[in-house]
Amino acid sequence: MNHFTSADWHQKKGRYWTTLFNTISGPRTVVMIGTQNAVGIGNIGLFNSLVHIGAKPPLMGFILRPTSVSRHTYENLKINGVYTINHVSTELIEMAHQSSAKYDSQIDEFNEIGLTKELTEGFKAPFVQESPIKLGLEFVEDHFIQTNGTRLIVGEIKHVIIDSRLIRSDGFVDTTMAETVLTSGLDAYHSHQLMLRKP
Repeated sequence: MNHFTSADWHQKKGRYWTTLFNTISGPRTVVMIGTQNAVGIGNIGLFNSLVHIGAKPPLMGFILRPTSVSRHTYENLKINGVYTINHVSTELIEMAHQSSAKYDSQIDEFNEIGLTKELTEGFKAPFVQESPIKLGLEFVEDHFIQTNGTRLIVGEIKHVIIDSRLIRSDGFVDTTMAETVLTSGLDAYHSHQLMLRKP
């Protein structure tokens, strides 16, 4: 067994430790967050920091990297007050991964990547039509994390768009059946399997 301490990652520079700490928490849900600017140009971003915060009201959060550079997702959700969370299925991996590329704010990323923008009346954020599980959220809170300049963005779920076959009679969402994927780090994608549910 290796035993590392902070002295190790302060001595050795480069991507090694970044990769280790990005992957050591294990595979996480990967989603595409959809927004649009004031004139309707769509933006799509890949995130693997989704966290359930509560069910009454239904709240979810995600970590946004430092806004010391332009972050279109953040800028757009602050303008419109809404955004979408779209699960990535196995068939969407290539397009979802491409969404992490940097595009000019005047380019509609849905068109550029090849995803279909799905709009709901009265809601100013685009869903990814191809996604098996889609959530529409209203921005609620923005928590600045001083230690590293990231932000915890909290939203309340206002829309759920999901195939009825993916929901069990007790409300349990079967993400295995939806063939959604997990990710670790910036480039590794995993499938997952439901093992069992305990009483």
